[in-house]
Amino acid sequence: MNFFEHQDRARKQTRWLVLAFALAVGAIVVAIDLILLVVLGVTGSEPGQAPISLKETVTSNLDLLAGGAVACLLVIGLASLFKTASLRSGGGQVARQLGGTLVESDTRDLSRRRLRNVVEEIALASGVPVPDIYVLEQESGINAFAAGFTPADAAVAVTRGALEKLDRNELQGVIAHEFSHILNGDMRINIRLMGALFGILLLALIGRRVLIHSHFAGRSRDRNGAVVLLIAFGLMAVGYVGLFFGRWIKAAVSRQREYLADASAVQFTRDPDGIGGALKKIAVYSDASFLEADSEEISHMLFGDGRKMLMFSTHPPLLKRIGRVDPGFQPEELETLSARIQRDRIRSVKKEESRAKRGGREKPGFFDADAVINGIGNPDWERMLVAAAIAASIPDNIAQAAHSTEWAPEVLFYSLLDGDSEIRERQMLAIASEMGGQSEAQVSALVKAGGLPTPEQRLPLLEIAFPALKRRPAEFVNQVLETAKAMIDADGRTEVFEYLLARVISMHLRESRSPYQVRASGNKSLQSCRDEALRLLAVLASHGSSEPAEISASFSAGLAALGQAADTPMPRCDDWVTVLDSGLSKLDGLKSGEKEILVRAMTAVVLHDGRLEATELELLRVSSELIHVPLPLLTAPPRTSPQS
Repeated sequence: MNFFEHQDRARKQTRWLVLAFALAVGAIVVAIDLILLVVLGVTGSEPGQAPISLKETVTSNLDLLAGGAVACLLVIGLASLFKTASLRSGGGQVARQLGGTLVESDTRDLSRRRLRNVVEEIALASGVPVPDIYVLEQESGINAFAAGFTPADAAVAVTRGALEKLDRNELQGVIAHEFSHILNGDMRINIRLMGALFGILLLALIGRRVLIHSHFAGRSRDRNGAVVLLIAFGLMAVGYVGLFFGRWIKAAVSRQREYLADASAVQFTRDPDGIGGALKKIAVYSDASFLEADSEEISHMLFGDGRKMLMFSTHPPLLKRIGRVDPGFQPEELETLSARIQRDRIRSVKKEESRAKRGGREKPGFFDADAVINGIGNPDWERMLVAAAIAASIPDNIAQAAHSTEWAPEVLFYSLLDGDSEIRERQMLAIASEMGGQSEAQVSALVKAGGLPTPEQRLPLLEIAFPALKRRPAEFVNQVLETAKAMIDADGRTEVFEYLLARVISMHLRESRSPYQVRASGNKSLQSCRDEALRLLAVLASHGSSEPAEISASFSAGLAALGQAADTPMPRCDDWVTVLDSGLSKLDGLKSGEKEILVRAMTAVVLHDGRLEATELELLRVSSELIHVPLPLLTAPPRTSPQS
């Protein structure tokens, strides 16, 4: 199942969720009316009188029963709307509600630095912005989750126990599992599920509170005391009806997705011992994956069970998960694992150091459209090596600046600097004019410290700087974007890659502020967007070569992949900025399956000549990102940065 099929499945699961939610609400309304009927039966008859029949009770109290149903619907609906609204600020809100502490970009803590390195490597390999990273300091169990509506507002959180008890390989497996949820649309379903089910779970919470305090009502020996006690137990029962349905819906939605995310993590890291080791440690440690905080609302989002569940667990049985990623696993292994944990940790550190040394000499790359499509949302170990190599190629001073809230804007400007010294001088004047002399001096310092960035480094630098940049005030960010535009226009012409790069950072910043409004796919067909698709292919072809014959051949390759007639004329794209401005917005509304066809056609254009040019491949990545298709890294390990 590829990225586009995952997106379609996510949309279908959303529709199923709406139906299941409606059934659950209906069952709760029926339970509320039954409680009212029982209460009315108790209070409606006097001692010594014959009891009132059920039919008479219903007939004489239709208004009250209808009012109870409406009140129940209002409570559930308003509670769900309130919760959904509170989550609109993105995944970080969920992490903070659980006591998460943000891991700063420039943290010096070794374990948090390791966590940030792992998250950044996987984000760069996946082709998405680096998410906000949180640590649940109060939690000693081994657990993690990803939350948010889109990759632009995503947050990844891990427990303190995961940081302390997992080695780098195991932590990498857990984070790769969470990125699978981010890339395949699971995260968006999870946060919607959290908001929708809050109204149902609220009744369970009320039921618990009523049960705790209902003994006060029992002190009264008259009929009114009995009625209050009856209502208390009734509300408790309704609460557990809601809890039952909430857990059933979450289990139905999340169990199979956990298996898929485990499998994706193995493919991503090419190391079943990573995620397998993390799952085994959950089985060994006494605090397992359980959380101290109330995990009822977010249980379906976690890497492991947040609490011990007797029925409708949101996760498959732990031993079955281990068996799937490690077919040779025997339960008896867990008896000896505790004694080997320290030794295995030391061995895995040495293994990682050896891998890092080998990674710089390997030159993996994608060479066909099928490999590109299969890698979307599911990057493999080669992409991890490329990401690690690119991250290692960035000079330390530049990397520190990209992680810094103060320097993140200057890193954006630095990534847009031109190789021509005269054009670069005009760009520096634009920075001084728009942002002031201090900003210009900071960019100059970056150039002096690391030279000019290579083509392979420009987009990753922006992805690393994104978390720091999005925390700045909106007015300041707008000023930064205006400066970037002025830099792009400094030479009197606009390069496609520079233009798209500015569009990407603008899109991600906008989406991070209104993530709930973002749609990963729409309902349009390629037929309705045919002209825009052809123009996009023409832009890619014309910027991939200067030879008319090669341009024509590349465009023809795209036509074939798009399913268009071979004699379809290539559109003129003299004003390609206008073409892309209008075209990409419309193409973003394509169905998932139609986006797959379009990306195949774009890939066919770029890879037609068999050469892997960094600028051309990054142009493909950025174009895809603007239609919400996160392509993984497509380049070989980077070259040494040129000096100015």
